[in-house]
Amino acid sequence: MAERNTNLLGLRIRGDRIIWMVVIILYVFSILAVYSSTGTLAYRFRAGNTEYYLLKHMVIIALGLGLMYLAHNIRYVYYSRISQLALYVAVPLLVFTLFRGTTIHEASRWITLPIVNLSFQSSDIAKLAIIIYLARLLTRKQEMIADFNKAFVPLIVPVILVCGLIMPANFSTAAVLFISCVALMFIGRVRMKYIAALTGISLGGALLFVLMLMLVSDGGRVYTWQSRITNFVSSENTDTYQADQAKIAIATGGGMGKLPGNSTQRNFLPQAYSDFIYAIIIEEYGLAGGFTVVLLYMILLYRGIRIAHKSPGTFGALLAAGLSFSLVFQAMINMAVAVNLLPVTGQPLPLVSMGGTSLWFTSLAIGIILSVSRSIEGEEVVEGEKNNYEKTPASTQVA
Repeated sequence: MAERNTNLLGLRIRGDRIIWMVVIILYVFSILAVYSSTGTLAYRFRAGNTEYYLLKHMVIIALGLGLMYLAHNIRYVYYSRISQLALYVAVPLLVFTLFRGTTIHEASRWITLPIVNLSFQSSDIAKLAIIIYLARLLTRKQEMIADFNKAFVPLIVPVILVCGLIMPANFSTAAVLFISCVALMFIGRVRMKYIAALTGISLGGALLFVLMLMLVSDGGRVYTWQSRITNFVSSENTDTYQADQAKIAIATGGGMGKLPGNSTQRNFLPQAYSDFIYAIIIEEYGLAGGFTVVLLYMILLYRGIRIAHKSPGTFGALLAAGLSFSLVFQAMINMAVAVNLLPVTGQPLPLVSMGGTSLWFTSLAIGIILSVSRSIEGEEVVEGEKNNYEKTPASTQVA
């Protein structure tokens, strides 16, 4: 079976082995691509010390693997309660970030911790917290899921609150998170007419919000959103530098690429180590490398759905499905931007792009999916108790 135990460096690795393998391969892609694409940064800020960013990224990945290992050892049902605490922490952090956060590129998305001078995006905490919390609510309200007031309203309030707080500074993240939550509601058997109404009202509210900002603002994020969309849809606009450099990287990659470390567009492409790292992967590894990365994410999605299908409880199924869809959907958005199928969004490629807290919270999400897969093996619920657990009403499976 794919879920049997294995050992790595003396540690007992449990859960879906295929997911472990996919994550390791993506991490290898990440190390190679980040090392190749940070040469310009090294010469600009580190006097040509190209190993600095490599070592830093490897430490971040090592910590990410540690977080994933710890998360997969925790019984997944405990994340139900943890999500409540995480949401209570995330919402105040989002409010603080919106008004007092560190502003970079005209966007207040970061909180900088004093003394250690570590910056993180509060939206990373909020994304993970709201998906787990939504899975909890959907599980508890399955017996009344068709009731608008008792089920649907309690579901949409936290989603609208979190997405609304993220949207002013990071519209793309809010949109990706909202779509992920809507998909999870669909999986959780929420009525389609409720979902359609929520989507329509949310789109109208977002449009109204942007119009209000345009009336009271002289630029800022509204100008950024407008320019990105205009650059994408208009062939007459000349401000398409990022997209053009990404196209050159992809076009010159060919079938098998220029081989690792031989990228030339890394010297011209902004955010080559983050938002456009997929273009660098294609340039160096060709269409074969680009297809491999897409295939890895598709495997991750398939294994997540398979875990959800075989999960012994409703909460575990929703948890695995929601987190898997969210991660892979973000990856598809990033890769679509790199190949110019979508406007520039600023979404990193999960498990591959250079970053600290983003990679750590992605690793935590993978660890939680692996925790759900452990329950399928009967490691958390012994076989004699497993059947009883499966027969437990959905509303009582999470505390």
